[in-house]
Amino acid sequence: MARLNDNLKIDGERLWDSLMEMAQIGPGVAGGNNRQTLTDEDGEARDLFQSWCRQAGLVVNTDRMGTMFARREGEDPTALPVYVGSHLDTQPTGGKYDGVLGVLGGLEIIRSLNDLGIRTRHPIVVTNWTNEEGTRFAPAMLASGVFAGIHDEEWAYNREDAEGKRFGDELKRIGWQGSEITGDRKMHAFFELHIEQGPILEAQGHEIGVVTHGQGLSWTQVTITGKDSHTGSTPMNMRRNAGLGMARILNLVDEIAWDFAPDAVGAAGHIDVYPNSRNVIPGRAVFTIDFRSPDKPTIVAMEDRLKSEGEAICQDMNLDVEFEKIGGFDPVEFDAGCVMAVRNAAARLGYSHQDIISGAGHDACWINRVAPTAMVMCPCVDGLSHNEAEDISPEWATAGANVLFHAVVETAEIIP
Repeated sequence: MARLNDNLKIDGERLWDSLMEMAQIGPGVAGGNNRQTLTDEDGEARDLFQSWCRQAGLVVNTDRMGTMFARREGEDPTALPVYVGSHLDTQPTGGKYDGVLGVLGGLEIIRSLNDLGIRTRHPIVVTNWTNEEGTRFAPAMLASGVFAGIHDEEWAYNREDAEGKRFGDELKRIGWQGSEITGDRKMHAFFELHIEQGPILEAQGHEIGVVTHGQGLSWTQVTITGKDSHTGSTPMNMRRNAGLGMARILNLVDEIAWDFAPDAVGAAGHIDVYPNSRNVIPGRAVFTIDFRSPDKPTIVAMEDRLKSEGEAICQDMNLDVEFEKIGGFDPVEFDAGCVMAVRNAAARLGYSHQDIISGAGHDACWINRVAPTAMVMCPCVDGLSHNEAEDISPEWATAGANVLFHAVVETAEIIP
């Protein structure tokens, strides 16, 4: 395999300027971003990304889930493309880099190849996956899940947000439902650059994380039903307090996570209490439990304990409870060849690096099922992510994109 000269690198200043320009779309209230999937802001970000891709000479196509594919042709029309990318959607209180670094890092590869006059045998396709975050339409990594055959497209179209709006309707509304059949693409390989979203790389003083595995994830939606009644006039022994039942199950979740530590974590993120009035005892609580571990039997054991002990808690409190698995994936082992390409690139470029397990879910976790896949990570300050204070340095972004550049381009095979 032909290798890039070690002196050939991406334009770090241009990448950083692109990150800052994209961050102007859907600004948050505290310096980050609120660019949730299929909002007007998401549509505006897509328009900007598409314009940049076309300026770089790429042909942009979109599938029926709204995922964008920007293609740079290779010299061999029979060679499968090398894909690279991540996502542009954010959390409601998201940062500027989660996902976006991977998409714009992929675009920077193309811009740098154009600058350097380098051609590859395989085409290279920069990808923006729809609804990676899953904060508006659960589950996370929805479009990549449909692409990989995990989810049914019609099921995905019928996912609803908190206001009852359907994914399929919103996709059409912002004008980004494509005609291409989802999953009707074959890949030579897929690479994703991402911030770590954890504290390990910064604490160890390493510039690059070579992602070998991804934690498995389980999302269980819990619905507790009691009876809403007046807080002042309902005797304590006659209450069916769904909020209190939720509190006791949340405490159970913490106990379960500690019992399986250090190789497991657990918490509740999305919580809704009804009717959510100051003087009404909650009659219903709906919340999502997030369990993660690199060991599948551990996740199963945590789920089983949640259900059995959660049911016992609610039975003792005269509450009804339902458990619905709404998302998740098994632990991931990334492709050895692609991982080696990342590791070799980091070593050759002189970046300090270490193998790492991703604690978060990524589109790469689903794509790994249908194509050889690997991830590159760079540090983030204090490991903070899914927070408007999320931060990275220009140097970290450049290092991650340089490793991505070498791994992707060498996999795509340079034409001498």
